[in-house]
Amino acid sequence: MLAAIGFITLAIVVGMVLLRARSAKPLSATEASAVDAGTRWATDVQEAIAHAEQELRWITRDQCLEWAASRPARVSARTLKRLDPVVRSAVEFVCGDLSLLVATVNGRIRERALVERKKFVDSIESQPLTDEQATAVVTMDNRVQVVAAAGSGKTSVMVARAAYAIRFGFVPADKVLLLAFNRDAAEQLQSRLEGRFAAAGMDSTGFAANTFHAFGLSCIGRATGRKPRLAGWLDGGQDVATVSRIVDELRDSDVGFRFKWDLYRLLFARMGENSAEAQPDAYDKKSRTTGFGTMRGEVVKSEGERLIADWLFLNGITYEYERPYSHDVADESHSQYRPDFFYPDVDVWHEHWAIGPDGEPPAAFVGYAESMRWKKQTHRRFGTTLLETTWTEILDTTGFGPLHDQLAERGITFDWNPDRARGTEAVSHEDLAKLIRTFMAHVKSNGFTREVLEERWGRSRRSYRSRVFLDIYWPIHEAWQRRLEQDQSIDFEDMLIEAARHVEAGADMGYEMVLVDEFQDASPARARLARALVDRPHRYLMTVGDDWQAINRFAGADISVMTDFNSWFGEGPTLRLQTTFRCTQTIADTAAAFVQKNPRQIAKTVRSFRSDAGVPVSLIRLESEDQITDAIGAWLADLSAKVSSATVDILGRYGFERKLLPRAPYPNLTVTFRTAHSSKGLEADYVLIPRMVSGTYGFPSEIVDDPVLRLVMSDADRFPHGEERRLLYVALTRARKAVTLMTVSGRESSFVAELAKAGALAESPLSTAVPVVACPACGQGALVARTGPYSEFLGCTRFPACRHTQRLS
Repeated sequence: MLAAIGFITLAIVVGMVLLRARSAKPLSATEASAVDAGTRWATDVQEAIAHAEQELRWITRDQCLEWAASRPARVSARTLKRLDPVVRSAVEFVCGDLSLLVATVNGRIRERALVERKKFVDSIESQPLTDEQATAVVTMDNRVQVVAAAGSGKTSVMVARAAYAIRFGFVPADKVLLLAFNRDAAEQLQSRLEGRFAAAGMDSTGFAANTFHAFGLSCIGRATGRKPRLAGWLDGGQDVATVSRIVDELRDSDVGFRFKWDLYRLLFARMGENSAEAQPDAYDKKSRTTGFGTMRGEVVKSEGERLIADWLFLNGITYEYERPYSHDVADESHSQYRPDFFYPDVDVWHEHWAIGPDGEPPAAFVGYAESMRWKKQTHRRFGTTLLETTWTEILDTTGFGPLHDQLAERGITFDWNPDRARGTEAVSHEDLAKLIRTFMAHVKSNGFTREVLEERWGRSRRSYRSRVFLDIYWPIHEAWQRRLEQDQSIDFEDMLIEAARHVEAGADMGYEMVLVDEFQDASPARARLARALVDRPHRYLMTVGDDWQAINRFAGADISVMTDFNSWFGEGPTLRLQTTFRCTQTIADTAAAFVQKNPRQIAKTVRSFRSDAGVPVSLIRLESEDQITDAIGAWLADLSAKVSSATVDILGRYGFERKLLPRAPYPNLTVTFRTAHSSKGLEADYVLIPRMVSGTYGFPSEIVDDPVLRLVMSDADRFPHGEERRLLYVALTRARKAVTLMTVSGRESSFVAELAKAGALAESPLSTAVPVVACPACGQGALVARTGPYSEFLGCTRFPACRHTQRLS
């Protein structure tokens, strides 16, 4: 190739000489200069490409950008026609598709590297790399994202890529930085790399594997000469406990804060911001209608009505729901009128209208506007007092203020008492403190100020719900910052942002290649630091992660950092590791089909390295939750009798499920309880998930992400139960041999119903209840036997949200 380029160069020179020797219409000085610039650029680029191909040096994005920046102006078509064919060819190269040429050459470089350097690449790890892994290693572009399926050997790729880059002269060992998300992972990667380098006869001196947090502290120390100290109360859940202590202090010292805290916790935290998305959760046996359960124990028709009813209840206001109007107004077109609320102490009626931001009722509410007019006319006709609220007013900046004032003007006394909510399913103080801490992590990680958040709130629906949340958030945020100052310490998010700012401002840490592990858990602050480290020409970034395993949103992670990789870091290839060395094909297929119901997950086709397909995921269905401990014992005893040695992970959705484990030992088995969250990165021969049930603390958890998080997060994860779906994927893919799910009749998880409907579950002989039948109407619940006033029938476990029934066969 070099010889060919040399011949081209010689031909161009000769052609130029001949061209200038011609007497007819010689080129002008401007034309000659343009032709000369074009031929020189073409010669330089072609020689560089030929050299890169000969030396198997990947032609990087940054090199292409430099060529594009120096590309001379296009020579006119009139001038081109007057050029010698060889010179014309060189000049025309200036106008060619450089990116297509580079992609073609890089393809040849990749294929040759996979063959000619195979012996070295295969020697780095104890087992030869797959073609997918080896491709990720030799693709030495400036920005590379590797999307890795569970158990696909991502650590092998990171170790081999570091070795390849050092061995073939891309970067020296002391210029390579590997960033992990916790200390154990960093230490494991460092140890593994040193061991594998030694086995390959390479020196790993200077190579650094570090956590983001440790590295961020180091960046600040090197940039300022003063290394900060992380607050001691950040680990082990103490951050949420600290938020709770701050809240207690604020509630004791500030009556206004106390009221808004309780208002949000007791009322708004139970609801969303779109009444059309609300699902009924109660059933009125008397009227045989579904609706929304109130703190007072009644069933109302809408979430807006429930919000008002609970507000009235907490304020100690006497009201009647849907009391018949005091005048008989029934006619051939209308049944007897029943306004939403009546206040008997002041003889006042109240209607809550389903009116949206556009001032109109939902399009599906046929005849609603006419009904509103008739009701208002009725009150005018009989001279009765009518108060009016709308859903939009309740959620916008006016909130409950006008309703409070109108009732107070008419003599209603308000006696706010949050203790009236005892015995209801109100959000706990601890759960709201967790939400505050999650919100804070995203605020800080994004570098949002109060002004920025106010602007974002202004561009959103300006809901009163979000307004109340921000009003309680900022005092907590400021108290948190005061504690840090008094403690002369820093928290994780502020530290990462400060480190990124120093690097962005020119504090070069000197690393030329950065490898980031578990990238699906990256927060914007981590991504910003990684971007700053490689934001110089000819530096390399490779991230490895699996968006299907993004389960740390509560800790500040934002999946959009991975799904919008090119927007964050610039253009570069996305490669996939789709061969799992852990799971059977059956487990891989079941888990992949389940998680990819979310269309925003990055598509992968996962293949098992194992030859046997494996057994289906099995389901043990019990008659009651009280049977779970005995059922776990029976399952372990059955497994113990079938294997000579095996590891078993029992994966709970919550830590409290540890108490479900039987105490007896089981020969041949090593049994460990973990939460599904803490199981990520681990594996076992067999996995049991013991409480696949519905409910607030079921799986999926019905403690749904509060919509207020949309103020501080991207719009990348709106799919229902998106994170819970990924969490089950993580749990399923911990197993090497088999997975068993356990559920309770009548309380089947919607995930169990979905898997059953897809034919992905096999009933276990250890079940004590009848096989699960997915609800044909909603597809999320299961049909169970119920007893009605006249007979038994099958009903959906999601009742009252789903009211499908059918006769018993």
